[in-house]
Amino acid sequence: MATLPTHRLSCRMPATDPEHRTMRVLSLLPAATEIVAALGDAAQLVGVTHECDWPPHVAALPRVTASAVDAAASAQVVDAAVRALGEAGAPVFALDAESIAALRPDVIVTQALCDVCAVSETDVRALARRMSPAPRVVTLAGSTIDGILADIGAVALALGVPEAGERMAAELTARMRGVHETLKAARAPRPRVAVIEWSEPAYAAGHWVPEMVRRAGGVDVLAQPGAHSCRVTPEDVRASAPDVVLAAPCGYDVTRAAAEAERMLARPEWGWARERAVWALDANALVSRPGPRVVDGIEAMAAIFAPTLFPAPAPGTAVRLGATGG
Repeated sequence: MATLPTHRLSCRMPATDPEHRTMRVLSLLPAATEIVAALGDAAQLVGVTHECDWPPHVAALPRVTASAVDAAASAQVVDAAVRALGEAGAPVFALDAESIAALRPDVIVTQALCDVCAVSETDVRALARRMSPAPRVVTLAGSTIDGILADIGAVALALGVPEAGERMAAELTARMRGVHETLKAARAPRPRVAVIEWSEPAYAAGHWVPEMVRRAGGVDVLAQPGAHSCRVTPEDVRASAPDVVLAAPCGYDVTRAAAEAERMLARPEWGWARERAVWALDANALVSRPGPRVVDGIEAMAAIFAPTLFPAPAPGTAVRLGATGG
């Protein structure tokens, strides 16, 4: 069976107006970098964050942020470090103000959703006000799929390519509708799904993820669409009676997600989950970033929930762990 053509939108959407004004765009969010590239304006990016890795060629761009936390540490260590910074009133991420000023951006794209996941919008706006001329700041704040589509439109408008944004939104919507129609035609049963965004301590994924689960044909048993991710205990997850557990630690690729899930399953309090269907996902590509690839994530989840109806997830994006459950 063929695999899903993941990353289909990246770097392929041409600008609507070939004469639209060239801008210098600074992205302070990996999802923003992906949106700009998918709109066909990757060449206008002059700087990105230390976390931006898609599309691959952005690796050559200047990095203007740094993290105060060692992201390679264990989940427990990362959580403790983030909490300590919060209690001290210190930022998790730092902006390289001197480098940003030297890049002379016309547009800065940032976010207002999570200070733990990216630089603070307040800090970005304060920096922009000190620059001359002051760049336009576009803030992404979508916490649902509709919000993500609206953010794509806002970026497209700021770059002077609103039609490209409309086309992208239409194509993403059509792909989601295709999943829905396939499930509806087959009268596919809806499995109960728990999405674990962090393992120690455990968090259930919120924001757009419960809606991803629903659009993929499942029922999220832990979180509500648009709501913040919530802390849960292994007992909470067990009591929710999931048929499928998706391990999608924020910021992890599939290899690291699988390793973290295996460590989680090895703990006694998670022993019950070994009798369920447990999958590790490439959270960076499929889940964590509020950009066009969330639809890749929906398609991958649909393949997990209804494997007889959809092609298998693309290699390297999802892996079934050694559970004995169905």
